[in-house]
Amino acid sequence: MAGPVYVDGAEPGDSLKVTLLDFSPSGWAWTAIVPGFGLLADDFPEAALNIWHYDKDWGKAAAMSDFARVPLKPFCGTTGVARAEPGGHSTIPPYNTGGNMDIRDLTLGVDLYLPVQVPGALFSIGDPHCAQGDGEVCGTAIESPMGVTARLDLVKDENLKFPRFETAGPVSRHLDGAGYDVTTGIGPDLMEASQNAVRGMIERLAKTKGLNADQAYMLCSVCADLRISEIVDQPNWVVSCYMPNIVFN
Repeated sequence: MAGPVYVDGAEPGDSLKVTLLDFSPSGWAWTAIVPGFGLLADDFPEAALNIWHYDKDWGKAAAMSDFARVPLKPFCGTTGVARAEPGGHSTIPPYNTGGNMDIRDLTLGVDLYLPVQVPGALFSIGDPHCAQGDGEVCGTAIESPMGVTARLDLVKDENLKFPRFETAGPVSRHLDGAGYDVTTGIGPDLMEASQNAVRGMIERLAKTKGLNADQAYMLCSVCADLRISEIVDQPNWVVSCYMPNIVFN
């Protein structure tokens, strides 16, 4: 984590505009299952670790093993400014000032706007990822040390309640090339539906690709996308888990 950075002139009610300009890759990364952490923490009580090595050319894929290769899309999982509330604050949960949001589309060229709550904003950035699925379900992505270049601009009196961001064009769909295998979870609780969608994908990867449960869970975390497919037909909601076929090509 780098920061906090004092931004001269930033006051509560302003927004801090963050534009990511460059990532300098290290060539290695890791993904882990941490006991007591993640969407399926009760299902995976034991630790597991996968070490990745990847080409420093972002156009190349990161090899997990013989069974999967994940295209890279670097971003920072944690980008935020200080909260107005006094005291210490964990960097694990996100807040209305940003922080550990783990939004994988906050990548090169995106403009992120953070609500300033304290004088100077006190900007911090870190937790760089090479790639991640929407949801980061096991609790970690393809975590990699790297250098990051960002530009900070101040927007006066925007009075944001929560972070927002803008893309310069279509969001890069780096996983779309070969279609998707999709499982669902359905029920009155979004968290439980999400868990069941991922459990279904883990079972499917074991059956169709020969992955063990730890491998399948970590692969879901680094490239599968959780989506709310339906949230209006009460009492049951639908969550879908999209696994990109391109990682097996």
